[in-house]
Amino acid sequence: FTQQIFPHFLGVDIGTTSVKIAEVREGSKRPAVVNYGFLESSAYLAHDNRALQTSSLKLFDKEVAELLALLVKRTKIRAREALVSLPIFSSFRTVLDFPEMSDEEISKNITFQAKQYVPLPVSEVVLEWSKVGTYDDEKGRRHHQVFLIAVPQEQIQKYRRIIESAGLHLRALEMESVSLARILVGTDPSPAIIVDVGSRSTGITFVEKGHVKLASQSDFAGASLTQALSSSLNINPRRAEELKREKGVVGGGVDYELSTIILPFLDVIINEVKKASFNYASQFPLASKPERVILTGGGANLKGIDRYFKRELDVPVVRAAPFTKFSYPPLLEPLVQDLNPLLGVSLGLALQEFA
Repeated sequence: FTQQIFPHFLGVDIGTTSVKIAEVREGSKRPAVVNYGFLESSAYLAHDNRALQTSSLKLFDKEVAELLALLVKRTKIRAREALVSLPIFSSFRTVLDFPEMSDEEISKNITFQAKQYVPLPVSEVVLEWSKVGTYDDEKGRRHHQVFLIAVPQEQIQKYRRIIESAGLHLRALEMESVSLARILVGTDPSPAIIVDVGSRSTGITFVEKGHVKLASQSDFAGASLTQALSSSLNINPRRAEELKREKGVVGGGVDYELSTIILPFLDVIINEVKKASFNYASQFPLASKPERVILTGGGANLKGIDRYFKRELDVPVVRAAPFTKFSYPPLLEPLVQDLNPLLGVSLGLALQEFA
């Protein structure tokens, strides 16, 4: 009876090496986080090629299903309605240009346009689109810029099987960049870049007026830093991961050597952000310059990373704080700072039910 009055929803973030969940229900003033959990496949530390999914659109159903089922069992969640994230690399994305026309006309034309950019038959993908900009050409004619996402039907069926094998119902699939934009930017109209530093990939998303305008992905991420420490210091990858989390990139005194190893790899990620920013400015020449960078993902917990990004990008940098949109039990308070970057996607997924 209580479940019907206060339905529980589960945000499920399936990353490249981990599965994260957040259970949310309606609260008195704001949505309430009532449960959460995450499990990581530590095999990727020992084996460079072990991951739950890769940028070649491969999703290892069995491993993901086992981790999710274990997580659901251990956390004893009540929710059965699951909202699930799709990583950037699981879809085909492009920005299309249309002369001024109605939304209905765009819908009629989008399939024809998609055939030129999507390397699969249109019958084998699900198309989603949104208007992300307008401009006038040199003759004064108005144009619409449309962000197109195409997700293979095969991917959708894989996710459905994984969710159902854990005893859950797939309520919705959503691009993780959209979930992060909802939770980290919301209705704030100012332009921002969300940099999601995961284990095996880094997502770079440009958001303006609450809408995702461009999303790209790089294979340089947190695991690159761990592998660099492991090789340079001749220590096993698990110890390297511990050192990275403990010391970060503060770089003072005895920790200077660690910084000299890590920083070149952070520079690669920063250069990917700069390259994406150049592409964004080229596609949207009238867009405002991003006013801040929001760091999220497990890599955002690296000590000193926000200061280093700010110095190199010359723009204000903040860490993600999705828990500010929710109420939660007081006993979570000491953990929230570390959980904020980890659960951004999961909480963003769940928030769509309360927006």
